[in-house]
Amino acid sequence: MSLRHKILTGAVALMLASPGLMAFLGKWEGEGQNLVYADQLARGLPTVCKGITRHTSPYPVVVGDYWSPARCAEVEQLVVERGQLGLADCLTNARVSQNTFDALSSHGHHFGTPSTCASRALALINAGRIAEGCRALAWGADGRPVWAYVTDAKGNKVFVRGLHARQLDEARLCAQ
Repeated sequence: MSLRHKILTGAVALMLASPGLMAFLGKWEGEGQNLVYADQLARGLPTVCKGITRHTSPYPVVVGDYWSPARCAEVEQLVVERGQLGLADCLTNARVSQNTFDALSSHGHHFGTPSTCASRALALINAGRIAEGCRALAWGADGRPVWAYVTDAKGNKVFVRGLHARQLDEARLCAQ
């Protein structure tokens, strides 16, 4: 039985779009971000609410548009739950805590569920090595930061301290 099936049938005590996850996303993606803006770390990708983009939204996301708090809440719930159900399809370790699931969900929300599913962190967590997997959300096997780089206009890989701070916070949440 897949973790997704267990979540949907209530056989696992994991909550979709938990209050803790939504607060965490608000901290890192923006709380009350109702005006669509061009996210500079994502090469100007139009973004609104708690990290909603055209890649995840059922509605157009156009820079300068205003989204009501009700629309943000509706789309955030939809996007987060869809991402978590996708994550549950590749998460085979049913012994993860809500905090670990929320941290992985935040990672998937930011980098895309397919990237999280293919990550070293998830492979370690699925193998039962939860503490190592949580650490892998922020650190590579070589001890260097991971998931904390963007490519600039010249094609150079640039370390972004704020991205690493988020990864460290996800690793901390994951390990709780």
